[in-house]
Amino acid sequence: MSDRPASERARHPAPSGFAGWWVGGLLLLLAACATSQRPTGSPAAAPTVAPGWSEEGLASWYGEPYHGRPTASGERYDMGEMTAAHRSLPFGTQVRVRNLRNSAEVTLTINDRGPFVAGRILDLSRAAAERLDAVRAGVVPVRLEVVRVGDGMVTKPCWEVQVGAFAREENVTRARAQLEAQGYGVRLAPAGGGLSRVRVTAVGNRSTALRVAASLAQSFPGAVAVPCPSASGGEP
Repeated sequence: MSDRPASERARHPAPSGFAGWWVGGLLLLLAACATSQRPTGSPAAAPTVAPGWSEEGLASWYGEPYHGRPTASGERYDMGEMTAAHRSLPFGTQVRVRNLRNSAEVTLTINDRGPFVAGRILDLSRAAAERLDAVRAGVVPVRLEVVRVGDGMVTKPCWEVQVGAFAREENVTRARAQLEAQGYGVRLAPAGGGLSRVRVTAVGNRSTALRVAASLAQSFPGAVAVPCPSASGGEP
């Protein structure tokens, strides 16, 4: 397994070709396994959105062992709720999601960040994946449409920038040294799957954090603004 900045949730890659039903079953058994795929693309500030704004791409899902853990918004992840992770839509945004393979639809609330894999635009809760008949496939093509734009937690006074999550200590050390050489304060935090989060701390408000994330995107493609633990009621 390569060690690169990673999404911190389980990813469920779709079986290739017609590899057999056993592959789908194996994916279910490994639903709690985190990957270490490199984030791709820039996590730029959220696009200007309004009700009716839409996007098409791939959706994956995540379940155990993340159930009960804080999300990037500070809410506890409940895999039985209709929620999803998106890279940039404001927290609290409601989206209508359609599985383009079977036309199943569900309305979800964005309360987490991710996925950081090329082509994927949503990480669905387990319950949402079940409603869309996406559990076995793992990854399905979807179209999302904004129903209501959330406030993005703009009033939270403290924000950080997470540049990635790493499995190898040497990569944590390298990222920390690179950031400190640029004058940033750095905070480390444990993550699921044996990963360690590396965060730029003492950034300021959300607007400042978004600017810092954009400035770091070239060196750290997974850089994303997140609320501070003290502001969100837990370690997001």
